[in-house]
Amino acid sequence: MTLLDLTRPTSRSDRLDTLPVAIIGAGPIGLAAAANLLERGIDVVVYEAGDRVGASIREWGHIRLFSPWRMLVDPASRRLLEASGWQHPAEDRLPTGTELVERYLEPLAALEPLASRIRFGIDVTAVAREGMDRTRTAGRAATPFVLRVREASGEVQDVAARAVIDASGTWRTPNRLGSSGLDPLGLDEVADAVTHALPDVLGTDRARFAGRRVTVVGAGHSAANTLLALAALAREEPGTRITWAIRNASAVRVTTSEDDGLAARASIGRRVDDLVAAGRVEVLDRFEIVRLGRAADGGGGDGGGVRIVGSRGGELVEHDADVIVNATGFRPDLDMLREVRLELDDVVEAPKRLAPLIDPNVHSCGTVEPHGFAELRQPEDGFFLVGMKSYGRAPTFLLATGYEQVRSIAAWLADDAAGAAKVELVLPATGVCSTSLDGSAGCC
Repeated sequence: MTLLDLTRPTSRSDRLDTLPVAIIGAGPIGLAAAANLLERGIDVVVYEAGDRVGASIREWGHIRLFSPWRMLVDPASRRLLEASGWQHPAEDRLPTGTELVERYLEPLAALEPLASRIRFGIDVTAVAREGMDRTRTAGRAATPFVLRVREASGEVQDVAARAVIDASGTWRTPNRLGSSGLDPLGLDEVADAVTHALPDVLGTDRARFAGRRVTVVGAGHSAANTLLALAALAREEPGTRITWAIRNASAVRVTTSEDDGLAARASIGRRVDDLVAAGRVEVLDRFEIVRLGRAADGGGGDGGGVRIVGSRGGELVEHDADVIVNATGFRPDLDMLREVRLELDDVVEAPKRLAPLIDPNVHSCGTVEPHGFAELRQPEDGFFLVGMKSYGRAPTFLLATGYEQVRSIAAWLADDAAGAAKVELVLPATGVCSTSLDGSAGCC
């Protein structure tokens, strides 16, 4: 763990200590943060933009998680649930996203003391200090935070908090299709043919993909999951053609080594390799999208086919599709935090001390050591990025990692410096490496 000064600032006002901790997001990490803080006697308010807990997870609820149940339940939340008679699901079973919500998050959110502290339909649009923009320093740590919130009715108001834990995730801010980090030229013209990551190919979205030319863009596990679902669809729906477009020469972070502690994740890479070898998935490697437009043949999509123009090996090449799946990963929404003093890595946009553990440019394996308050601390005392948002643009986040983050932060906010510094989690080795389609790999 990073060695830091773990003493609390001396300038704390009486008013600050009477305010609740504001938690942004009622997903697994946000609810875990609330459970840990309430267990320590610290009041909280949870602000959730959706109308139910786990709103983002519900959008990919058809996907089965890599982690078994024993890694998916926060310890403090489990204590609260079991006190009410809740029974932990079979520990080695892999639930879907929907099962995670229905069997864990919904029962947890329905319990007091959480139920009365969750505000649904509340979008947090900005975080700041009361009466202070980011340039003012004197008395800053003793000044309450202010969150500007917009209710479903459209009403906007400011609410105060003693600390802020941002567990809002990254699901609603996907990366762009262009390798430059920008939208490709012409995207607006064909936006109806582009889908978010992890569509329900075999369920509610089936008609959109059946018998179509589908191009999946991205080299991570979201892309792999979609490729597997499309291959299953193609067996039942003749004419379904699958192309996997990646910007590198290798399928980075998909194929996994045999020492992956999560067997379900390890199997995905092998299954995708088999599809490629059998010719059921065409790989378009070293392909960087430059612009999009309507295909001359009209295609088979609802709005016509898409002509994808990309740079490959220094030359412009064209590829046609009916549907494009954007599985290029996600990024944090930082616009809401413009008035908060943050120290973020300039590459992956994660907290500065956490970034070296997760940056895929320098950390080829997905194994990340447990971490907490020390790695997540910001110059803005009392503000924390946690969960998937704390990873910035880096992949391979595990819920168990997020639970350890908020346990440590809760200890810190309760003035338990020793508890904040203590590591109470052992993670499995992931075995996730930068791996080529030919089977060659480089791993830590």
